[in-house]
Amino acid sequence: MSHRSTPNSRRDFLKKSALALGAFAIVPRHVLGGPGFLAPSDQLTKGIIGVGGMGRGHFGYEGRLLAVCDVDSDHLKDALKEAGPGVTGYKDFRELLARPDIDVVHIATPPHWHGIMSVMAAQAGKDVWCEKPMTRTIGEGKRVVEAMEQYGRIFRLNTWFRFEDNFYGMGTTVKPIKKLVDSGILGWPLKFTISGVTGFNWKFYWVGKPNLEPQPVPAALDYDFWLGPAPYKPYNAHRVHGTFRGYWDYDGGGLGDMGQHYIDPVQYLLGKDDTSPIRVDLDAPQQHDDAVGTWRRIEFTYADGCKIVLDGENKDTSVPYIEGPKGKIYRGFRSDIPNLIKFLDTLPEPATQITTFSESVRTRKKFALNERNGHRSSTIVNMGKIALQLGRSLDFDPVKQEFINDEAANRLIHQPMRGPWKI
Repeated sequence: MSHRSTPNSRRDFLKKSALALGAFAIVPRHVLGGPGFLAPSDQLTKGIIGVGGMGRGHFGYEGRLLAVCDVDSDHLKDALKEAGPGVTGYKDFRELLARPDIDVVHIATPPHWHGIMSVMAAQAGKDVWCEKPMTRTIGEGKRVVEAMEQYGRIFRLNTWFRFEDNFYGMGTTVKPIKKLVDSGILGWPLKFTISGVTGFNWKFYWVGKPNLEPQPVPAALDYDFWLGPAPYKPYNAHRVHGTFRGYWDYDGGGLGDMGQHYIDPVQYLLGKDDTSPIRVDLDAPQQHDDAVGTWRRIEFTYADGCKIVLDGENKDTSVPYIEGPKGKIYRGFRSDIPNLIKFLDTLPEPATQITTFSESVRTRKKFALNERNGHRSSTIVNMGKIALQLGRSLDFDPVKQEFINDEAANRLIHQPMRGPWKI
C-alpha cells in the first residue's frame, strides 16, 4: 500500500488511533520478510518526530530519512528544505507512524511526549531512537520498558557517554574507568561527585520564569498539539521550543535535560543497571509550582552505600570524581594510584556491547543503552526532580519503583495526562 493515503483513509486512521491506539494492525516491511530481521543488504528507513533542534542534527545518522514531523509549520518547512527530495512532512505524528515503509522512529520532541510516542511507535511495529531524558516521569518509563518487551521492539536512548566519546572532563572514554572500578582497587563503596569542578558543567540556570504573561499563539504553531498530554497553560514564548526545559510540565531544568548524560555512565560504572538508589537527599530553595528553579546539592544513596553527588554550586573545589576507601580518581583521569596506566594494561576488558543501532535492529539484540538500563538512569533524574518539586528528601524502593511512605511523591510517579492522551 502506498503511504500517500487519501484524506478519508487518513481521517479514519487518526480516528481509530486517537486515544492510545490499542493495538496497531500495521505491519512494518522488515517483518513481512521474516521474523523481525532486515536483509543484510537492506537499508534502514526512518522518520523523525520533532525537527526544531536535535532532530535536524540527525538527518544523516543510520538510515534513509523518509519522513519528518513537527507541530510548528516553520520548523517543518525548514526541515523539509534541509532534508531534500523524497522526504514527506507531517504535522500529526500518528500519520508518520502509520507508514509501513518506516523501520525506525527517532523521537526528538520535548520530554513530555517521549513516553507516549515511544509506546505508540512500538505498537506500530517501529523500533525507537529516543532523545534524553528517556521519560518525564518514572511511571512513563516503566510503561516504555513494558511496551518494548510486549511488542518485541529495539530501543536506543540517545546519550552515548557510557560507551564512546571522551567522557566530559575525564579526558578518556568510560572504558578505562570501568576497568578500574571493576578491579576493586578503589575499594567499596564508591562516591561519584558530578560538578563543574570535575568537568561536568550543569546548565544550572536553565530555569523557568514564574507568572508568565499570556501571549498570542504564533500562526505557525499548533500550541494545543504541542502541549498534548501536559496541562493547559496559556501560551508564552518562553514556555515552548528552546526554553521549555524550565517548566515542570515538560522537563526539569538543567537536571532534567542534562542529568541523564552525567548519571547514566555512573550507573554503568557501578554495575547498577538493574537497580536504583534507595534515598535522595536535597539542598535547594523552595520551588515554584510551574517554573523550575535552581538547586544546591542533590545526593543519591544506594543500598550498599555507594553515592552519586550532584554539586550544583561547584562548592567543593578539591573533590575527586570517584572516591573510594582505597583510592581516588580526579578530573583528567588523574589518580593517587601508582603506575595507573601500567596497572590498567593488566586488567580485563569490559563486556562487549552493541553500540551501533542498526546492528541492534538487524540482529534484534539489545542496544548498549536500551529501555531497561535507560529507564533506571532516567529514574534517578526523576527521583531528583520529585525531591526538588516537593522540597524534601525521599526514600525509594528500587524493586517496587515507588517512594516509601510518601503519597505526594508517589502521585508524581504517574502524573495525569490531558485528554485524549494516555499511555
